[in-house]
Order: sequence, then C-alpha cells, then structure tokens
Amino acid sequence: MPSVLQLTLILLAFGVAGVLIFRYFGLPPILGYLAIGVLIGPNALALANDSATVKYLGEFGVVFLMFSLGLEFNLHRLRSMRRIVFGLGASQVILTMLLAVPASLFMNWIYPISWQAAIALGGALAMSSTAIVTKLIADRSELESQHGRNVIGILLFQDLAVVFLLILLPSLGKNPKDLLFALSTAGIKIAIALALIFYIGQTVMSRWFRLVVKLRSQELFMLNLLLIVLGMAALTEHFGLSLALGAFLAGMLISETPFRHQVEEDIKPFRDVLLGLFFITIGMLLDFKVIQAQWALVLLLLIGPLIFKFGLIALLSRAFGSSPGISIRTGLCLAQAGEFGFVLLNQIDGLDLIDPALSQAVLAAMLLSMFGAPFLIQYSDRIAMRFSSNEWLLQSLALTQLAAKSVRTTNHVLICGFGRSGQSLARMLDQQKIPYLALDMDPDRVKEAAAAGDNVVYGDASRENYLTAAGLSKAKAVVITYADTPATLKVLHQVERLRPGMIVLVRTKDDADLGKLQAAGATEVVPELIEGSLMMASHVLLMMGVPLRKVVRQITSAREARYSLLRGYFRGSVETESEPNESWRLQSITLLPESASIGKTLEELHLENEGVSVQAVRRKVGGMDYIKLELSPELRLQANDILVLSGNPEATDLAQAKLI
Repeated sequence: MPSVLQLTLILLAFGVAGVLIFRYFGLPPILGYLAIGVLIGPNALALANDSATVKYLGEFGVVFLMFSLGLEFNLHRLRSMRRIVFGLGASQVILTMLLAVPASLFMNWIYPISWQAAIALGGALAMSSTAIVTKLIADRSELESQHGRNVIGILLFQDLAVVFLLILLPSLGKNPKDLLFALSTAGIKIAIALALIFYIGQTVMSRWFRLVVKLRSQELFMLNLLLIVLGMAALTEHFGLSLALGAFLAGMLISETPFRHQVEEDIKPFRDVLLGLFFITIGMLLDFKVIQAQWALVLLLLIGPLIFKFGLIALLSRAFGSSPGISIRTGLCLAQAGEFGFVLLNQIDGLDLIDPALSQAVLAAMLLSMFGAPFLIQYSDRIAMRFSSNEWLLQSLALTQLAAKSVRTTNHVLICGFGRSGQSLARMLDQQKIPYLALDMDPDRVKEAAAAGDNVVYGDASRENYLTAAGLSKAKAVVITYADTPATLKVLHQVERLRPGMIVLVRTKDDADLGKLQAAGATEVVPELIEGSLMMASHVLLMMGVPLRKVVRQITSAREARYSLLRGYFRGSVETESEPNESWRLQSITLLPESASIGKTLEELHLENEGVSVQAVRRKVGGMDYIKLELSPELRLQANDILVLSGNPEATDLAQAKLI
C-alpha cells in the first residue's frame, strides 16, 4: 500500500495528465477525473488501493461543491426563472422519481427492489451533470438560446432538489408508517433553515464579514470562510443531516451578503481540486468484473434511462410551450446522469437500499452516460433536424427573414452579438448613417430591440447559413462583440472560410488571447481592460493638471502602439483641431496570378508614397486556412495573397491599381 505522500503524487500526476488530455480535446475535466479514477483504482492498475483516504478527501469536494451551489441560489435569480425552474424543472424531477416505481416492476425479474429503493434510484437518475452540460453549451454559445434557458432552469431545480433528497433518502429506510412523519420533519427543517438564512444572511453574516474585512487580512478572510463552511457542515451532521446540506446552507447565507463574489473566487481552488478527488473516488468504485458478469444489465441501465429522460424532458418542454426542435435539444442535453447522482448513489449504498451488484451496474451505466454526453450535445442540432419537421420550417423562416433584411443592404457592418457593446456600436453607426445588421441568440433581446427599431435578427453567427443570409459577401466589415473567446473563434473560422481577408474587429475582455484571435483572422482586437485603463489614465492626468493637448497626445501614442489600424489616424488631432479625414477606410485586396506586384517585396512597392499603409498580409499555406504573416520590408508577395490597406479612398484606389 503506498504512503500518503506516494498516493498524493500518484493522484497529482494522473490528475494533471487526465485533465490535460481531456482539455486538449475540448472535453470537460470532470470526464478526465472519472477516467483517471477508473484507471488507477483497485479494479484496474491498483495504484491507489488506499481508497479510504482519497474518499475522505473527496467528501470535502462535495462539501465545497454544495457551498458553491448555495452561493448561486439567491431570490433574484430564482424569481427571474421561476416558471422554468419550479415548473419545468420540478415536473422533471418529481415525475422521474414517481415513474421509477412502475419501472422497478419491470426490473423485478432481474433484481427485485422495493418501492423505496425505486424512488431513491429515481432521484439519483433524475440528476443531470451541471458541470458537463453548462460547459458544453457555453462553448457552443447556447446559454442564452431557448433550449439553453430550459436546460439551465432544469439544472437549477435539480441542484435545489438534491438538498431535499439528501434528507429524504435516510427516511426511506425507515418504517413506511413513519415515512410521512419523516418527510414532514424534513420539510419543516428546510423551511426553518431557509427562514433563518434570509433573516440572518442580511444581518449577522453581513456584520461579521464587514468586521473581518475591516482588518484587511486576506489570511483571516480565508480562515473565516473555511470556518463557516466546515462549521455549518459539522453542525448539520451533528443534527443527523448531511455535510453537504450544511455547506449548501452556508453558501446561501453568504449569497445574501455583499461579499458573495469575493468568496466565490477565493473558494474556487479548494472546490475544484477537492471535487476532482471526489470524481476520482467515483471512478475507483467501478468494478470491471461486475460489469463483465452483467454487461446486459449495464447496457439496459444505460439505454433505458437515457431514452426515458430524453423522452420525458422533451415532452415536458413541449408542454411548457417550446417548439419540437427546442424540446428535442433540451432532452438531449439533459439525458445523461450527473455528479449529484453519484452523491445520492453513495448515500443509497450506505443505507443498504439496493444490492451492491446492482449498485455497481447503476454506477457503470451512469459513468458511461456521462462520457456520451458531449457527443449527444454535439449532434443535438442534426438530431433535432432529423426528427422535427417543424425545425426545418422554423430555421428556413428565420433565414428568410434575415435574408430579406440584408438583400437591399450593401457595404454594411455585420455585428455578431447585440449585448451592450453591440448596441453601443449600433447607435454610433446609426448616427453616422452607416448601415448595419446585427445577429444575436437571445430571443427576448432580439424581440425588444427589433420592436424599438434596431436592425437586429435572431441568428447564430457561428453558422455558415446565417452568415450567408446576413450578407457577409456584401458586408464592409464584421464586428464580433462576444466576451467568450471560444465562441469568437468559431465565428472567425466561418468568416475566414467564407470570405478570406474580410476586415474583422473583435472585442475581448483582455489581451490574453490576442495572438490566437489574430491567427484565426481578426484584423484588430480591442481589449476592454486596456481601453478602461487608458480612460482611467486620461482622467487622472487631467485631474493632476496636465494640459488637455498633452493628455490627448499621450493617450493617442499609447493607442497607436497597441492598435495597428489606428496608426496615423490620430496624428492630425494632435497637431490641429480639425477632425481626422472622415473618408479614411480599410480595404482588402486579393492578388491575382497575373498581378504586377507578384514576386515583389513590400519595400519595392513603396506603397507609403501613395499615402497608404499595409496593415496585414494573409496567405494560404499548404491548402489550409489563411494565416497572418509577419510584416517586414522583405516580405515577398505571392498569388492569392490578401493585403489589408488603410488610407483615404483616393490613395487606396491608386495603391490597388499599382498592386494588380
């Protein structure tokens, strides 16, 4: 048996390798932890036989997961999504548990189980993976879509239901006559706990945190946070409830204080590392011998719940007003098992409600369903199109409406994302009488903005058909306002494939992914963090008495150093009070094989004599996508190169004639 140090090193080494591999393929780390647990567990390589130590540490992962969940549950969020959460979400969990009882009758010929065990298993199987699903739909930029809202609402209720189920399951092991009393007691306990939370959270906890913060000690703040989390967990365990429930209540207490966001950031390292250990312990529980002996049962428990959950969620979504296509996507996203299902399954095992062999089969089926979740979500669109005749009609109608808006528009700006940044840009374009067309995935925002007169339509800018319908071939420039880099990269890839060399401006939070975005085709990247710092600097300089002209000159120099497209644009405003040349523009030129500039270097062309500057040169290498070349005087031009020039219309026209 390895020592504690050796066990720690094994977990760290395999954990890093597992997360690295799964991250490389764009899969959630939770799947990597589960795979590592299966690999190093006692039933495989047996590198970590001391599972008791790992399991003990893993329990703290559940504690911090439930604490983070409690931080997310505040009255405002629940109120804004109450119809989906307490309507659609509640119906899914309750019906799954109730329908598990008649389904257990079908299982009696394999493993006879009681109705209490059926309800308990129904509760575990009702859960879906919050960690996997939210990560995958966020990467697909579908959090604000109609099915994305359904998914988040159902996941919220599932997470909330875990609190009740953690109290319910121990009651199922008691005499049926005492069950009603146990459930009533559990309900009263939850009601009292919630009442205390919303009363104490605004008073005692806020005052206590203010006292701690006043001392300005990060160490004290962290110690206080750990004391509250573990103290509440120990308190609920003392009264016969679970550690996880106490952590959840602690999270809800702190969510009602002004320090919620700081706490959430500080707790992340503990939560993520310890939660990873929890999933490793789940993987270590998998016994391949049991699976091999009853593979048919595992297959049945995998396919049966997947089809059942998909069908139930799709039908409920339809009943709550979603279209067939949206309902199918919602069902596919939530058909798999979830991390809280493992928490409940552990409790079921501890109460001896089901046979250990059946528990192993259920565990294996849940693991396999989670491994299959990324593929179900990836192909959800194709499946929805295949089985929903209305989905083709709805998408065709949306594309027709989009094409109707863009058919008479030319030289427009295509805005991808109509949040605050997109709306601010649209207002300025309107003032300058510059046409634009915006695509956004939030149906409520599109409806309200379109009613107010904005030229915005519902559409996914990462899809070829929507970009084509929006008039990408006739657009002057594309602006991507997404805050999410993966979503931005998807749009860039489509734009680069459909119209290489297109002028694309990208908004991002900071410049951490600058190189990645530029390599994907971004003409310029505008980081909010840098712009915010420049505005702050200008205000500070003015307040310190620095003359306005010097402030403008310094900020202009900083911008010129950062943004290649602005070089030369602000110089006139420094030297004179006149406006910069209003007709300044960008123009992309594709060199033909017979162009006069083929084989010449940038230095030999002397384009600066024409009053223009070369902002970028893009080249197709090895039949792959266009890449952005490093600018240098010695760069020799080739056929099919794309040059991005800046200057006034007369200068760019002369340069174009010289190049081709």
